[in-house]
Formats: sequence, C-alpha cells, structure tokens
Amino acid sequence: MLKFSIHYSLHFIFPLLISLVFLNSKWKKVYLIFLLSMLVDLDHLLANPIFQENRCSINFHPFHSYIAIGIYFVGLFFSKTRILAIALLFHMLTDLIDCYL
Repeated sequence: MLKFSIHYSLHFIFPLLISLVFLNSKWKKVYLIFLLSMLVDLDHLLANPIFQENRCSINFHPFHSYIAIGIYFVGLFFSKTRILAIALLFHMLTDLIDCYL
C-alpha cells in the first residue's frame, strides 16, 4: 500500500505542486502536460504479462528505455519541448523510485 501511495502521489499530486509553485500563471496547462506524459505507459501493453508487480519499467519498456530517456533529456534544451521533457523525465524518475521500493 505504501508503494502504491508513493507512486501515485508522485504521478498526480507532486506534478500539481510543481505546476502551482513554479509555473503559477500556466499551472493548468503544465499540469495537463504532466498528466498527458503518462501516455508513455502505453508501452506496457507490449509486455507479456502486461503488469508484473515487481518488474522495473526502466529499460524494460520502449518508452522507458535509456535511449528514450536520453531523447527526453535532449528536449530540455529546446523551449518548445522543455515542459514536456521535464514531465517525461519526472515520470521516469517516479518509475525508477518504484524499482527500489
């Protein structure tokens, strides 16, 4: 239950706080981008089984691979993709934390 609470707090509550604190004037748009970044989890549908409780997503699923994470990192350097890149990297960090819980 603790792992579940931490994981989903990091996916839903913490991004809301980031949006409100750092980008107050655009917080709704930024929060929506954070929520939409969860679409990268669609790559879980390619796994067999789709869900395995103790499986680490990082470098197992295509959108969670080191190459994908590198692409997300490059997105930080462009103003048009920076918020999405932050959202995707935060998503990867959340999933990485899950690997150690």
